[in-house]
Amino acid sequence: MSRNGRSFYIPLMPKVSAAHRERRRRQILDAALACFLRKGLHETSMQDIFGESGLSAGAVYRYFPSKDELIKAITAETSAAMNATFVPLITQDPPAPLPAVIAAIGPRIAELAREGGPLRLAPQAWALVLSEPGLGDHARETMAMLRDLWIAYAARLAETGALPPGTDHVAVGKTMFALMHGFLLQTVVLGDITPDELATGVGALPRPDLRAARG
Repeated sequence: MSRNGRSFYIPLMPKVSAAHRERRRRQILDAALACFLRKGLHETSMQDIFGESGLSAGAVYRYFPSKDELIKAITAETSAAMNATFVPLITQDPPAPLPAVIAAIGPRIAELAREGGPLRLAPQAWALVLSEPGLGDHARETMAMLRDLWIAYAARLAETGALPPGTDHVAVGKTMFALMHGFLLQTVVLGDITPDELATGVGALPRPDLRAARG
């Protein structure tokens, strides 16, 4: 490029690849998760996350403009990880029976709720519904979306005859959702329940004689 007969060079900023952006995003999310687990959602500051990630404030804010956005991103990733296990089971034809679903979901919850796992933040996230209007709405919407999947699963069980005629599938879905949250809470708070115990307990619950119900 020239001006008034003189040539000059304008350096170009190097292009950042999608892979680099994803690595940097992952670096920030991992740092935020470590801070949240160590100090809690409320007590963690963005300065903590800058220090944990080893990145400047500008580098972090380029990806996540606030702590709230980091919390939402971790929540979304965790929900997606759960759905990747659950959704194929409930959308197959016919839907997987409840024992098979529990056998798959229990270990996945335990894995994500292990020491350092994102599901260990779940009780704190639930509390946001009561104390933080903005994040509380996000937590409520996420919980409702997950519960709707269980209700949809119960509806499919009813449609395929796996539940007695006239069963309130909404009540069944809400109850199964509550069961999963109870397992998660015991895993995180008490630490003395295993996926095998969950599967054994569900398998031992009394079930109606479907043949009699249909007859």
